[in-house]
Amino acid sequence: MVHASKMEYTERIRERYRRAGKEYKQRILDEFCKVCGYHRKHAIRLLNQDRRRRKKKPGRVSQYGPDERKVLKNIWLTGELPCSKRLKAMLPTWLPFYESEHGDLAEEVCRNLDRISPRSIDRLLKPVRAHYGFRGLCGTKPGTLLKNQIPIKTSHWDITKPGFVEADTVAHCGGSLEGSFVWSLTFSDIFSGWTENRAVWNKGSHGVHQQIKDIEDNLPFAVQGFHSDNGSEFMTHHLLSYFTKRKDPVVFTRSRPNKKNDNAHVEQKNWTHVRHLLGYERIEDPEMVARINHLYRCWNLFNNFFCANLKLQEKVRVNSRYKKKYDKGAIPYHRLMESSDVNEAQKTHLTEVYCNLNPYALKRQITYHQKQILSTLR
Repeated sequence: MVHASKMEYTERIRERYRRAGKEYKQRILDEFCKVCGYHRKHAIRLLNQDRRRRKKKPGRVSQYGPDERKVLKNIWLTGELPCSKRLKAMLPTWLPFYESEHGDLAEEVCRNLDRISPRSIDRLLKPVRAHYGFRGLCGTKPGTLLKNQIPIKTSHWDITKPGFVEADTVAHCGGSLEGSFVWSLTFSDIFSGWTENRAVWNKGSHGVHQQIKDIEDNLPFAVQGFHSDNGSEFMTHHLLSYFTKRKDPVVFTRSRPNKKNDNAHVEQKNWTHVRHLLGYERIEDPEMVARINHLYRCWNLFNNFFCANLKLQEKVRVNSRYKKKYDKGAIPYHRLMESSDVNEAQKTHLTEVYCNLNPYALKRQITYHQKQILSTLR
């Protein structure tokens, strides 16, 4: 018997099955199973199908709806797809700008977004995330001349104030390290997560030194410690003299060879702050350095003033696994404003810069410069 015939036969006997008593129901069911070849339980479900009530979804009814999802989706996409904990920390900063761009929100929506938890954000954004991975080469060549003069440091758990930074370089070499091309230099403050990027041509010691000076001049705090890997661009006499032979010397340390975790705070920025913008394309035009630096300045403002980060508070080994505990997340700008080690003049300057920024306008500028650079590469 074909499927259509089975369905027609089921409709014919369904009403008779409902009206029958227990004894006659058993006879109808036996006949139905013999004719259609169904399992007895499946046959019962078919005959009772339209009288079965739809079961309610277990758990309490969600307090958040499409209005909250719309706001979260917009901020999540514009804020470079942060995790729910980071997004929760970003909401108070972003909501005023969202309202200026898209109109005022209802009071109930604002209250819901104010008290929403990271887990609820995950549930609301689950269908959104469902819609939405060539590894590069390492360009770190060991510098051996100054290794004995620069001490090794492996732990940064004791950092309680801004000014202790980690540095790293990323090669925009495509698939080959031969020849000359653009490199990206990244500075990241361990305490606040404040990050600065600069592009440099060919990773020469002079170019790297000049960009380090430029970054230091634009930081909202004084550099007190400098930590890098063992790359030859950092292991130079010029850089060692620059940090150690000044009125207030800077502690210059390095990580262990081939131990990226010693420089983890800046290593994790290689994707979020460099590859995410420029990918793995080879950039071998010296004129692109100025364009990339212009992009980086917009990108730095966007991330330092509007994108939250998480800080590891505790790491415990339980048998063969590590259990990690993070803070609630905060924006680097807010971490610096809450720090007693940042003076009032620097805080005033940060506030003035913040008041003249708009994350949506910055995002449009970043997208524009990014398209201009990538179109030139192709």
